[in-house]
Amino acid sequence: MENKTKKALEFFKNKDYEKAISEFKELLTEIPNDCAILNNIGLCYLKLGQNDEAEEYFLRALSNNSKSVETYVNLSDIYYSEKRIAEAINLLETAVTLLPQNIVLLHYLARIYIEDVRYDLAIDMLSRILDISPENTDAYWDLGNIYYELGEYENAAASFEHVLEKRDNNEIFFYQTGLAYEGANITDKALSNFLKAIAVNSEFSPAYKKAAIMFLAQGDKESAKEYLEDYINFDLPEEEKQNIKSVI
Repeated sequence: MENKTKKALEFFKNKDYEKAISEFKELLTEIPNDCAILNNIGLCYLKLGQNDEAEEYFLRALSNNSKSVETYVNLSDIYYSEKRIAEAINLLETAVTLLPQNIVLLHYLARIYIEDVRYDLAIDMLSRILDISPENTDAYWDLGNIYYELGEYENAAASFEHVLEKRDNNEIFFYQTGLAYEGANITDKALSNFLKAIAVNSEFSPAYKKAAIMFLAQGDKESAKEYLEDYINFDLPEEEKQNIKSVI
């Protein structure tokens, strides 16, 4: 049986999913209703784009092990990809009821709530994650983006700052933090983050424009002009270039 398992997994690793299915099904005759085997068969069908068959095996897997985190994730991916949002939510709500401390399931559910614009419920899930894992930067990032969408810019900036404590080498993180501070009318911190975005990636053009706007807000026209001149050297639409030149 161990050899068959290795063979099946090798086929899967090599993306020979049909042969992997055949091997996993042979194993299933020896170990009927094994959750891991059922899940692996479902995953093979999912990779082949045969969602109906994949769903059938994932449901069988869950009927034999209602606490299989991987199977919940795989099945929710099918529902999400097919825009069956309500089914995905119902499935993951069941999962987090059974496994209330599982961060993966909590985060999957939070992100589907976000997609469904159920921000209050998403905030609740993300807060639960942070209770369990106080330094979870992914949760803080999602939380910050929700607050930004809601116009709660200071809360958004505070959440993004938690991300920057651990991940300060990404221009997108600095840029988004800058946008939050801009929304909160905290010009100096907005500018600082736009400049940090440029320092991390000198080719990140949006930060140049935003930095220029912040310099203008502070009355520093010379610095604003400098950054706008840098900005128009990027590959921009011609209309945008002409607009910036008129400002300069």
